[in-house]
Amino acid sequence: MAKRGGFPGGGMPGNMSNLMKQAQRMQRQMEESQKELETKEFVAKAGGGAVEVTVTGKKEITKVKLSEEVVDPDDIEMLEDLVMAAANEALRMADEANAEIMNKMTGGLGGGFPF
Repeated sequence: MAKRGGFPGGGMPGNMSNLMKQAQRMQRQMEESQKELETKEFVAKAGGGAVEVTVTGKKEITKVKLSEEVVDPDDIEMLEDLVMAAANEALRMADEANAEIMNKMTGGLGGGFPF
């Protein structure tokens, strides 16, 4: 009596096996790239360099540097705005680096697989 369904020889067909290996390789590469990104730092400045914010690839702020001339007790709102602008720019830079890694891994398919 003949077997029904399944694959001849009981294993995966060659193409499916190759796709699985490619997916596993892609996953390892993505994990390595993600770890590398997490160690990178992104620095952004605002107010002509008066405020500088550093973030990691994990999107954690690790440093805020203020020049003395930007610290004006009568204009705290300006300082708040400059810190916010520099922090948002540094976070945007980290996001762009992450998107670049994803595009490399997926071939620009927006996170999908090429099949």
